[in-house]
Amino acid sequence: MEENKDKILIMSLDDIMGDRFGRYSKYIIQDRALPDVRDGLKPVQRRILYAMYKEGNLPGKPYRKSAKTVGNVIGNYHPHGDSSVYEAMVRLSQEWKMRMPLIDMQGNNGSIDNDPAAAMRYTEARLAPISLELLKDIDKETVLETLNFDDTEYEPTVLPAKFPHLLVNGATGISAGYATDIPPHNLEEVIDATIHRIKHPHCSFEELTGFIKGPDFPTGAIAEGKKDILNALKTGKGKVTVRSKTEIIQEKSINKIVISEIPYEVNKAELVRKIDEIRFNKDIDGIIEVRDESDRSGLRIVIDLKKDVDTVNTLNYFFKNTELQKNYNYNMVAIKDKRPELMGIEKILDGYIDHAIEVVTKRSQFDLNKARNREHIVEGLIHAVSILDEVVYTIRHSHDKADAKINLQNKYQFSEKQSEAIVMLQLYRLTNTDIVALQEELKSLQETIETLVNILNNEKVLRSVIINELKELKKAFPSPRLTEIKDSITDTSINEQAMIIAEDCYVTVTRDGYIKKVSERSYKASEDNTFGKKDDDYMVSLHKAVTLNTLLVFTDAGNYCFIPVYKLEEFKWKELGKHISYLVKMGNDEKVISTVLIKDFNVPYYIIIATKDGQIKRVLLKDFEVSRYSKAYKCINLKKEDRVVDIAYTKGHNGLVLGTKAGYATLFSEEEVSVMGLKASGVKAMNIKNDELAYMCCFDPSVDESLLLFTKPAGIKRIHVGDIPAAKRGARGIIVCKKPKTKEQIVIKGIVAHTKDQLTLYSNQEPLNLYARDYSFTGTANRVSTIKGLNSEIDYIYYANEQIIGSDDKENDKENKEPVIDMNVEDHNLFDELNYSNDNKETRQPYQEETHHKIKKIKEFKTITLEDLLDDDEF
Repeated sequence: MEENKDKILIMSLDDIMGDRFGRYSKYIIQDRALPDVRDGLKPVQRRILYAMYKEGNLPGKPYRKSAKTVGNVIGNYHPHGDSSVYEAMVRLSQEWKMRMPLIDMQGNNGSIDNDPAAAMRYTEARLAPISLELLKDIDKETVLETLNFDDTEYEPTVLPAKFPHLLVNGATGISAGYATDIPPHNLEEVIDATIHRIKHPHCSFEELTGFIKGPDFPTGAIAEGKKDILNALKTGKGKVTVRSKTEIIQEKSINKIVISEIPYEVNKAELVRKIDEIRFNKDIDGIIEVRDESDRSGLRIVIDLKKDVDTVNTLNYFFKNTELQKNYNYNMVAIKDKRPELMGIEKILDGYIDHAIEVVTKRSQFDLNKARNREHIVEGLIHAVSILDEVVYTIRHSHDKADAKINLQNKYQFSEKQSEAIVMLQLYRLTNTDIVALQEELKSLQETIETLVNILNNEKVLRSVIINELKELKKAFPSPRLTEIKDSITDTSINEQAMIIAEDCYVTVTRDGYIKKVSERSYKASEDNTFGKKDDDYMVSLHKAVTLNTLLVFTDAGNYCFIPVYKLEEFKWKELGKHISYLVKMGNDEKVISTVLIKDFNVPYYIIIATKDGQIKRVLLKDFEVSRYSKAYKCINLKKEDRVVDIAYTKGHNGLVLGTKAGYATLFSEEEVSVMGLKASGVKAMNIKNDELAYMCCFDPSVDESLLLFTKPAGIKRIHVGDIPAAKRGARGIIVCKKPKTKEQIVIKGIVAHTKDQLTLYSNQEPLNLYARDYSFTGTANRVSTIKGLNSEIDYIYYANEQIIGSDDKENDKENKEPVIDMNVEDHNLFDELNYSNDNKETRQPYQEETHHKIKKIKEFKTITLEDLLDDDEF
């Protein structure tokens, strides 16, 4: 730091900011936001109480305008805004925030609904009776006083406080680097614990918690979790679960949930609004009405429910999603020895007891000095009466009062104080009656002095004085416990399925991620209406669902979204719907490639994922179930520019056909694919060189199905799945879609379909419906055919063959049918040789069909070998 001739200080910005912020922080911590462990008050609260006490605004006296008190506080002690002082004053009067209100306010002082108090010019206030216990003996030099902000008068740095107010009323505040959250506790319990601590200064924490059971909120409710409560009381920091007090009433036509007590510092109006919002938004079904029936007799919130609704489950939902249940976080920070400190109840009680001992000591010393002074004067008066004639003579022959005092001191050895009292003595005090009173007063003073000396010289006696005063205070202010303490935390788990009314509906998802739920009525009435979507978008899936189902939406970025159907908003068929991001956060560049509708995750199904670069993985269905679904989850770890191409679900014994854009295809059992976790990268499915995977199809080996191949330029080809030789995972496969020599051709999609299945082709023209049976089977060496009625390129092929996983539909159970191809082929090279031994174009197709027929005749087919085929008579 430098100083130039103009007395301008030159300092670095770092030093300036550090110094100024340090001063500000110290002021905020010590003199504004945090309470003192001794009296449990912040400076503004202390100044309000002291100003009212000094002005004589006491219990039993008429109320005074709050504006007058606020003016006195601001003008004499607290030079801050009037609104902050008035708000602090109002809080001290609110019985739903203070366990023992310190101010008795008349008029509108706010409400538990967070209504603001009336302006200070309208309300009136006076000290509550218990406030006097905080201020008692303040005139006996019991606490240190300092000059106020303008040095015009003194104010106390702390109040005498006859009980541990910090624990009884708690505190909340935020300062620089520190915050405090101390809940209210029961006055009687705190006093009992304080008395025990005074008697046994080194008692254990467990002994203290035999008295202090936990928090005691002015709003009552239930505090749960004894272990958490004890930890918070011991360390000063911890979390306590606070639940509303509720009752379930069952009536003939409806059930009711009646709430009579709510957690501390919960806005009742906001709580009712939130519950009613759940009803309005139909987050859960069965809520008829929510009413606030609170009046002067007490709080009462009533929720009417339909008779068939699970009332306990619904109540648990409210506990989870509203402030009917909340956590109170203990953070018991207070000022001790001018420093902020995190304290448990042991340190808080010790801090108060040290303060109480100091206050009683100073009070006793003050009373002793006063008693001794009075004793000295009374002794002088009694001696003066015994020589009354001489004293009167001396006074009468003195020049004035000062001369009389000097003469009395010189002649009769009276002290200055005694001579002052004698000359001021009124004549009526010289009667025999008053002399007896002086003698009795002297005796009483001597007893008082003896008692006070005993208190000051004997710590045990001093502690007993504090104990007796605490017992009297407990008797004067009885306060039964309001908050119920429970040892264990009640299970509030929710069975969401039980809360949803099962309704049939339709769910659609588009490639760009637009999703909607359509009611059956709207769907059936929309036969002539066009499906609502963007011009360049198309429908990926249409599911007939139940609101209890769950939809898994897979994207090409290797993510999936978990969407309960009941969470979807309902739209009409012709409406666009809503982007999936309103439920689940999804990347802007992600495209939906497939969806799976789930009824039950606990079935032996698998989800198989295939990528553009030929990676594949199999994941247990139950691994996709999540409890939180606000974000998308990873289902495969993609490398570089790889993208997901296809998704399939299997029963564990299905076959897989994979094909590339160049027209290669391979076939193998899903058992070739290892079961992995969601974040795994997968394994090699197909040997791809300078190519990309175009499709993956799952099929049932017990059924003779068609593989439909679609190409660009628009073309179609139908072959038997069995025409593709079974191979091991990782093979390159065979050409199943021969490329013309004169033009480019790529395979864009492969679909395994039944003969009667319908497919819809989307292009620049109207959607085109076709069936597998419309096209004849051809050999793998044949070229593609033109698509009847299609004059443009295919944008998307929609195949509505979704099954609800977990469904009890027996029509989908094909386990008892004959196997066509066993997928556990070991000697695939030999099978290749037998099946395709003749490359002649004219004879190959009939030969394939015959071989296919032979394979169908094999029943319990496990492994296809040369020996198996030769043993067959027909072969």
